Amino acid sequence: MKLNCDLGESYGIWALGRDEAVMPYIDMANIACGFHASDPDVMAKTVQSALKHDVLIGAHPGYDDKKGFGRRSISHTHNELKHLVMYQIGAMEGICRLYGGEMAYVKPHGALYNDMMANEAVYRAIIEAISQSNLNIPLMILAQVDNVTYQEIAQQNGVSLLFEAFADRAYDSQGYLVSRQVEGSVYHDEQKIIDQVIQLVEKGTVTTLDGQEIALKADTVCVHGDNDKSIEIIGRLRKSLS
Repeated sequence: MKLNCDLGESYGIWALGRDEAVMPYIDMANIACGFHASDPDVMAKTVQSALKHDVLIGAHPGYDDKKGFGRRSISHTHNELKHLVMYQIGAMEGICRLYGGEMAYVKPHGALYNDMMANEAVYRAIIEAISQSNLNIPLMILAQVDNVTYQEIAQQNGVSLLFEAFADRAYDSQGYLVSRQVEGSVYHDEQKIIDQVIQLVEKGTVTTLDGQEIALKADTVCVHGDNDKSIEIIGRLRKSLS
């Protein structure tokens, strides 16, 4: 089970996250591409750090929404969405090549990720952008109980998928993430976070907020390295997985 983390979200003199501290513990870095956060220098610094620690580099494209940190949905036509994604993964690919690396996958950010999972038209536009980029890289999407439709669309376009689970989020009985507005939807207890990931690895299941155990196929787990406490948890999780 690989650990992935959203990184490179600083901008100019404004620093966000603990990128250098978390990088040694993760396998995959989802690096912001300049729309919801980041800039060319931050991208370059984060790419170099990932290469130093042998961490896979993923493009993390989002809506053009720095003020809202890419957490607000923005209406686009089909082609606009394709251009939005292609522009950002092209920038990431260029930075990677500059430092002798390569981009390994794409994971949309924030509202774009949520819209992709809720709206087939958005998902198709992202899939087409990746397919037509000719980079032969997978798209990371949310692992759910039923991913058949997503797999079929990806296969039709020659794109492979990576399925992602979350270490610190509660699931409902359908395999969806419980809304952050619901009490208990976000786990803060260190042992609970670790136990959820170990259960995914050993049994291929998660226990829902209401106590049911459901099957969930995941290739990678998303962790967050925003503060000292989260870094400590990721360190313990890495040790447990090892």
